[in-house]
Amino acid sequence: MALQADKEEKVTIVDEITLKPIGFVKNNVKAPRFGNFADEVSEIIVDEKFTEALKGIDDYSHVIIVYWMDKVKEHVIQHRPQGNPNVPIVGIFACRCPQRPNPVAITTVKLIGHEGNKIKVKGLDTLDGTPVIDIKPYWPQYDKVEDGKIPDWVNKLDF
Repeated sequence: MALQADKEEKVTIVDEITLKPIGFVKNNVKAPRFGNFADEVSEIIVDEKFTEALKGIDDYSHVIIVYWMDKVKEHVIQHRPQGNPNVPIVGIFACRCPQRPNPVAITTVKLIGHEGNKIKVKGLDTLDGTPVIDIKPYWPQYDKVEDGKIPDWVNKLDF
């Protein structure tokens, strides 16, 4: 079916969305920092009512953790990533900075264990106690990008 440009569609914009955490992060990261998360091991403790939702997760090497940066209290429209004077000021949607209108974050991590309602992951870049709103398996058919392009300034940031 082809899209027709001559017909006007009405779009309803939702004013508010309610999210409920499925669990939380347990790790040793107590304060915000830039970079140095590659070797950080975290445990995701899922609400026991969702334990069965983890069935089959062991078949994956990596998962994507979707979480709510609950410590972020204000958002900005433009930002200098990491406050680094060697990078430009960009719109908040052109960086991965936390001060977003909706502080939702995603990180692809290595799955290193699963027992009951807990999974252990490596490389999660968030604080202890952070609410988790979803866990998704990494599927290269959806998540892998061939020949991705990023601005040069991204390489000046701490990871």
